[in-house]
Amino acid sequence: MKKLFLSLLFLGLLSSCISTKQTTYFQGEPISKTEMYKLNNEPYRLQINDVLFIDIKANNPEIVSMFKTSAGNSSSSANQGQNLYFTGYSVDRHGNIRIPYLGDVNVLGYTEKEVREKIEIELGKFFKNPELIFVTVKLAGINFVVTGEVGSPGSINLAQNQVSIIDAISNAGEITPFGNRTAVTIIRKTIDGVKKYKLDYTKIEIFDSENFYLQPNDIVYVAPLKQKSWGTGTTGFQTFTTAVTILSFLVSSVLLVKNL
Repeated sequence: MKKLFLSLLFLGLLSSCISTKQTTYFQGEPISKTEMYKLNNEPYRLQINDVLFIDIKANNPEIVSMFKTSAGNSSSSANQGQNLYFTGYSVDRHGNIRIPYLGDVNVLGYTEKEVREKIEIELGKFFKNPELIFVTVKLAGINFVVTGEVGSPGSINLAQNQVSIIDAISNAGEITPFGNRTAVTIIRKTIDGVKKYKLDYTKIEIFDSENFYLQPNDIVYVAPLKQKSWGTGTTGFQTFTTAVTILSFLVSSVLLVKNL
């Protein structure tokens, strides 16, 4: 019975520990590819609540100034994504942005390039030489949410053209020891409904995933390992300490009952 008990205790300790393999990123070696390939990098199409930075330039700044908001008039605003929430062009629930004198311009489902071309056409109606107008359209950073077993969960905005899953996790304080690195889930709201994509953060193949780059408004969720619910600790020593504490409590309880 003693041997059986010790064996079960030993197996319990092994199963409750978090192994190095569970916490090591990007395991394996990159596979050499003989054919040219590329990641699925289709241009992003705008959604409701996206915020755009739009700047209009021409030889005569006074002429184009009437089409600008304060975001377009201040170059520093372009570098401060948080300010563009108030001064940028927000896509409303009807899929429109409001530009002075142009009114509502529908941009839902358009790419940045398509929005720029559309604005250039509308502005061309006001100028004799529309080819002298220079329009810039950019997303005001990429917003996403990281939640679950990470150091600093929350909403994040990065002023980048692309944000990878590695950027997202790194800016959320990395995955905690209790985070399941094999089950990092991206939750994405699309025109066709909500979709979920799972990535294995422990495998080098993550760099080849078509979901390696996030889209604006994605939610990244890191699920917990089973060890968290067991409460046994992350290392072998912590697990051993927990087991000894429980065993001591059981022995003390048995001795107390016998002495009653």
